[in-house]
Amino acid sequence: MASPYPTETSERNAWIASRRPKRNVVDPSRPYSFFVEDECSANGEVVPIATVFLTNRECPWRCLMCDLWKNTLTKSVDPGMIPAQIRYALDHLSSARQIKLYNSGSFFDSGAIPPEDYRAIAESVSAFERVIVECHPSLVGTRCLEFRDELTGRLEVAMGLETVHPEVLEKLNKRMTVESFASAGRFLKEHDIDLRVFILVKPPFMQEWEAIEWAKRSLDYAFDCGATAATLIPTRAGNGSMEELADAGEFSPPRLETVEAAVAYGLSLKRGRVFVDLWDLSSTESCSECLQPRLDRLKKMNTEQKIAPAVACANCGTGR
Repeated sequence: MASPYPTETSERNAWIASRRPKRNVVDPSRPYSFFVEDECSANGEVVPIATVFLTNRECPWRCLMCDLWKNTLTKSVDPGMIPAQIRYALDHLSSARQIKLYNSGSFFDSGAIPPEDYRAIAESVSAFERVIVECHPSLVGTRCLEFRDELTGRLEVAMGLETVHPEVLEKLNKRMTVESFASAGRFLKEHDIDLRVFILVKPPFMQEWEAIEWAKRSLDYAFDCGATAATLIPTRAGNGSMEELADAGEFSPPRLETVEAAVAYGLSLKRGRVFVDLWDLSSTESCSECLQPRLDRLKKMNTEQKIAPAVACANCGTGR
């Protein structure tokens, strides 16, 4: 069966956008989600982290696997609205020591986060010891320094490496290379800004048998680029494009054992913290008898940053 995905990069944006379901209705005066969760910090201490998902303009990139656009607007927010969203979230959250400001795109995209709001944002998060934002590698530059200089806490920038498989990375339509990612990582390190990296476990166009190998290579590369933390994200469907690729046999979510092996490898390196995104992982194809204990194990590994004993299951034979 021929692939439905365009071979020409010029055609990919339109193809991806045309397969999207409707986006959700969001309020530009409110973050679309916020909560406090525990995370193992860089010094090994478990600390509460406030995570705020800001409502603003959609990311200018059209990454093949992305579903974050579902909670975005079709136009930029007015200056002052992002600081107001942050204050609203903090007024409704319990206390935390660190904060993630995620915006379904790039924090240093001036069309999403107005640079004139940096000072007001910094004032809103002045009580936090660490501020974590996300950004596309191509937008890592002087705006990072401007925002860093406004903060009282330490800045950490999260970037999506996704995979170091060159052909797969090119097909993701992210418009970056491993070399451009490394260049952005060097910039952050030179300016004393911490780096967190997002890595996909089994992105599209990758078979199950090779997914663990490329997850390992991607983890190695992330830490070579100076990452202090890496988050493994099991690739999921839900944006229209991935469903069509699944129908064509070019995508399926990773099996739980693949995710487990990737996390264990990352932790075994002892080069930085390694987390796994547990969102929607309960829908992963797995034995119903041992699914929850295995998810609990991964959650424990996230918190403790140690490889926990494997779950043994008489039903499916895992862990034997």
